Parts: sequence; structure tokens; C-alpha cells
Amino acid sequence: MTGTATKTPETEGSKRNWMREHSELGICVLLALLGVLVLSDAASISTDFTQRGPVGPKTVPFLIGGLLLLVSVLLARDVLRGGHGESETGEDVDLSAPSDWRTVLLLSASFLANAVLINVIGFPLSGMILFWACAYALGSRNAVRDPLLAAVLSVVTYFVFNNLLGVPLPGGPLMGVL
Repeated sequence: MTGTATKTPETEGSKRNWMREHSELGICVLLALLGVLVLSDAASISTDFTQRGPVGPKTVPFLIGGLLLLVSVLLARDVLRGGHGESETGEDVDLSAPSDWRTVLLLSASFLANAVLINVIGFPLSGMILFWACAYALGSRNAVRDPLLAAVLSVVTYFVFNNLLGVPLPGGPLMGVL
């Protein structure tokens, strides 16, 4: 033998077993990539017109990106030291049940409709449609309460972002009324 390693079924099995036991490392890699993406995007944010004090528009994205990297490193350390996530044992969780694709598709359609409609009819109306459609997709069927709560939530969100935080949102036809 010349000292070259040959692959045996035992070494392949142990490698596969190690990967299965440390599968949470994939989440660590995903978190690290997301952190790098957030940090790189935050570095490219222009601050010339939005800087209003010592805390600018880059602060929160840098904080979130740094925390994502920190969590990925801490989670990787825990996984490599033998830690692992607990299996799902909740009494209301049926792991053998199929995925509820109808709900996923309805939620996706409501977010897409909001993205398409926000510049056409404004945030208060598109937000109302979004909030009501999400409530409907998640099982609420109250014909009076749901649209009313969606309208209140949408208008409050509009005022918080537009007036308090200074983030301009399209008002649409309700611009003169609100």
C-alpha cells in the first residue's frame, strides 16, 4: 500500500451518518449567506437624503446582518458540539398530514396583489386588501369584522409609516381624504 486512502463502504457510511447528524449546519450556512447579503445591501444604501441624525438608514440593516452572522456562528458551534434541534412533538402537529397548498397560494396571491396594486390604488386600499385576504386565507370568515379590521389596520399602518416614521407610502385616491 502506498498510503492513498481508498473509499470503503464503511467510510462512505460514516460520512453520510455524520452529515445526517449535523444537518443543522445547512441552516448555519443559510443564515451566514443571508447575513452577508444584508450587510452588502446595507453598505450600498445611499444616505445623502435620508440621514436625519446619528441613526441613519444603514443602522438597522447593519445590526440585522451582524446578528444573522453571529447567530449562524453560535448555532454552528452548538451543532458541532453535539447540540441538535428537538423533534416536533406538539399535540396539534400532524407530521403525516399533507401541506396546505391552498393557504400558501392564497397568501402568495394576496402579497402579489398588494405589490401590483400599491402604486395604482395606494397603500391604504391595497393594504386593506392584503390584510383581509390574509385573514381569509388563514380561515377567518367574518364578513363584517374582517374587512373593518383590515381597513383600520391598513390606515393605522399608513399613518405610522407615512407621518410618524417619514417613510412615504403611496396614498392613492384616498390621499385627499386621509
